[in-house]
Amino acid sequence: MHSFKSIKVIDSGKSIILQRNNDTSVRYHSTWLRDNALDPKTRDVNNRQRLITLSDIPINISIKSAKLDKTGANIFLTFLPEKKDVSFSANWLEAHAYDTKQHNEKGWIASNLKTWGNDMLNHIPSADYKTAKSDKTLLLQWLKSLYRYGFAKMTGGKIESGALIQIADLFGYVRETNYGKWFEVRSEINAINLAYTNLGLQAHTDNPYRDPVPTIQILYCLENSASGGDSTVVDGFNAAIRLKDENPDYFNLLSKYCARFEYNGDKGAHLQSRRPMIELSPDGELIAIRFNNRSAAPITDVPYDDMANYYKAYRAFSDIINEPTLAVNFKLNPGECFITDNTRVLHARTAYSGAGTRWLQGCYVDKDGLLSTISTMLEKK
Repeated sequence: MHSFKSIKVIDSGKSIILQRNNDTSVRYHSTWLRDNALDPKTRDVNNRQRLITLSDIPINISIKSAKLDKTGANIFLTFLPEKKDVSFSANWLEAHAYDTKQHNEKGWIASNLKTWGNDMLNHIPSADYKTAKSDKTLLLQWLKSLYRYGFAKMTGGKIESGALIQIADLFGYVRETNYGKWFEVRSEINAINLAYTNLGLQAHTDNPYRDPVPTIQILYCLENSASGGDSTVVDGFNAAIRLKDENPDYFNLLSKYCARFEYNGDKGAHLQSRRPMIELSPDGELIAIRFNNRSAAPITDVPYDDMANYYKAYRAFSDIINEPTLAVNFKLNPGECFITDNTRVLHARTAYSGAGTRWLQGCYVDKDGLLSTISTMLEKK
């Protein structure tokens, strides 16, 4: 529980400053506070959506008075010229504080994410399907781990076609593509995608040629008796940070310029996108990796003077991704699946041949479903 020990109106009513119990302080602007008021005339009590527009807030909004309750856990404000009274809890204000130290370097990662290498092999987040379905506490723990690491396994599923949809139903909704609601990952004659062959595949993110890309991927094993066909996952965020540490100029090139990706192997589908291999938010947060040699189109957005170094950066990033120290290798058994954040974690497989069969099914789920499920489960606790 948060609380404040003092509050003061500053800047002629345009802001307030709150003193914490540890003698640090935090400021909020009057316009921001009014815009985010939680009263029923500003927010719908059922769906929590805002009922006013910014234009409804007087341009000369100011705070007439500000006070704390006896515990310091709640603040009370009066706004002019509306003469409107609004209250906030200290917990809410601290959770939404923006008067904080800003990141000043490119490639920072959100604090609730954790990068990993081959040390993850003995710590793979895993859950049994039936247990997770009936035990909400276990399911929440598993979902939080999936988000934190961008990778998790689930075991004990049904060995039947379409069973992967039951995994998706635990946290989200399937995103249908030109490959269907789900797709078959096994060797085909005249395959429309190299994934549907018995060839080995370099670590990659799926479908970088889509806009937006699928954000969560499920690969579900129905049979895996062939020789080879082992699965590999690589934390792309870890690889990007390695590149930045070893050669900041290379990192900047791959995040500054767009690569191009294309798919034209299925009749009626021609998909193209233009995005950087390493994507950063405007404030420098590392938010996505797009890496797929099979789907790379000619790069045309890099100036001539930078192209040679861009390819050096591309090769260096590829070499890091291929390093055994970053890879987690495993073999799926029937009824098992692994789930990846496709905007972060790359996956690969070794070639397979000989007697036996390797049959996986895959599907995509939007990450907002995962995050929504985690949030609603936490709210119910």
